[in-house]
Amino acid sequence: MIEILAMLSASAAAGMRIGIPLLIIGLLQGSNLWSQTPILSQISSPILLGCLTSWSLLELFASKKLLGQRIIQIVQLLLSPIVGAIMGLAVASATATPDWLIALIGGLLALVLQLVQVGWFYRLRGLPLWATFLQDTLCIALVLFAFDAPWQGGVIALILLWFAVRSAKQWYDWRYKHRI
Repeated sequence: MIEILAMLSASAAAGMRIGIPLLIIGLLQGSNLWSQTPILSQISSPILLGCLTSWSLLELFASKKLLGQRIIQIVQLLLSPIVGAIMGLAVASATATPDWLIALIGGLLALVLQLVQVGWFYRLRGLPLWATFLQDTLCIALVLFAFDAPWQGGVIALILLWFAVRSAKQWYDWRYKHRI
């Protein structure tokens, strides 16, 4: 059960940012950068470190401007299911649950959270600065929780999923109220 909560926490982090969680998970593995991470273990560590560091810095700085948010969201929308699956597999390697199921759940959770962010972005015509700082902080916290406090991280991920469902219902109601 704890591994599933850790997987949810890591995948939720991938639903907010894609470079930062992968960078943190590699750095937490110590000198064996990404050696335990599926797919990423096949890529040269220096190249991966350079790419993920560059993308993480781009996520951190470009997400504070409207144009940067739009560009980053396109890439994140396309890659969040893949990164969510990788994060889920990297964290929940000791569970008896089949790998394909962990990858599917992790990828879908990341995609749902990314879709909610895109929805809020277009409804609000850009995310406020405080929201992007909250995303960055929550993303880093969820990755750290996945390793150090999986119970708390899993609960936060489930709350984010609940928020996503509530947002979808709110958008549905808002759309049909303004349609008449």
